Amino acid sequence: MGLSVWKFGGTSVGSVERIKLIARRIARERKAGRELVIVVSAMGDTTDDLLELARQVTTNPKPRELDFLLSTGELVSSALLAMALNDIGCRAISLSGYQAGILTDPIYSRARILKIDTKRLREELDRGNVVVVAGFQGMNEGMDVTTLGRGGSDTTAVALAAALNAEECRIYTDVDGVYTADPSVVLEARKLDRIGYEEMLELASYGAKVLHPRAVEIGWWFKIPIVVASSFNDNAGTLIDGGESMEVRRKATAVAHDLNVAKITIVGVPDRPGIAASIFEPLADAGISVDCIVQNASIDGITDLTFTVSRENVGEVMKIIQPIAKEIGAAKCVSDTHVGKVSLIGAGMLNTPGYAAKMFKALAREGINIELISTSEIRITCILREDKVPDAVRVFHREFELASA
Repeated sequence: MGLSVWKFGGTSVGSVERIKLIARRIARERKAGRELVIVVSAMGDTTDDLLELARQVTTNPKPRELDFLLSTGELVSSALLAMALNDIGCRAISLSGYQAGILTDPIYSRARILKIDTKRLREELDRGNVVVVAGFQGMNEGMDVTTLGRGGSDTTAVALAAALNAEECRIYTDVDGVYTADPSVVLEARKLDRIGYEEMLELASYGAKVLHPRAVEIGWWFKIPIVVASSFNDNAGTLIDGGESMEVRRKATAVAHDLNVAKITIVGVPDRPGIAASIFEPLADAGISVDCIVQNASIDGITDLTFTVSRENVGEVMKIIQPIAKEIGAAKCVSDTHVGKVSLIGAGMLNTPGYAAKMFKALAREGINIELISTSEIRITCILREDKVPDAVRVFHREFELASA
């Protein structure tokens, strides 16, 4: 058997009992002859608890110190799991992100992995150890701890799998796999046995919480098969790989939704070359992702520009954008945090007409208004009032018969 990288999320390591449970699973696989690198998240709500502690000390923690603090959650999980493994006779060692050779850029709270030096990892594997790595973290060239942002442990796991040329990366979580919609919103949602990287990237980017987009990107680029499965049972999960042939794929695969959305509108923007760059370049420099950009038709050289960002970034976005809006002569800049997005995704939608019309007709029939629209070759996204999002998810799932295999 070859090398596999497994990742266990916060719920999977949420208690000592659960840590012992996954230790037994790991030990069985190691006894069968597989080399294993295990990536763990912080236990349960540890990261939230650490953030609350920081808030009790200061309302404005320095980013370096906050990353240093938050990284400790994963260190606890990795050490406890290594202890549990050694206790049942399975040799194991825990490593921090830095000890595992993960070098990142210098951006705190959402650092990106630059490279991984696998020397220590391979040495420990050669000694017969299961290597337990603290996820979500690395170290920059200045020897400071950095964290990788939301979903960082997923990214750690797939990046390690790529660096080590692993056979696969398994993401163990609290669900059985990837579904055609969120089962808590659509009761008849169906688990997918297999999905392609491209479709999974769109799903992850537009609201499916089961896997982070950065992890999918790395898996796709390095052609690492990713399996998403439950840590609480032995059910087959969902395989994410190159997918089936385009000609036999379903037209629509799944519906994703996201309530972590805010809409920013700059009113009365002068319509001249360079204005858009002056607005979006500072956001990019700040590491803020922008989605669903819409610009109205120009009237008398004036237009409105609307785009969406994550809600947690609204304050930072407004601080950046308001001075720019004033400088370019825009009338005002407003934000709206009561919107959400619903996306229909499917590789089979490529070059197949009629999907947008069918979506919009279905929403109109339910009295749901669309505020913004964004598309890719395999995705159509609608920005709606947040209270209409669950209804829209159910409408699309029913309209495109996603409950049927």
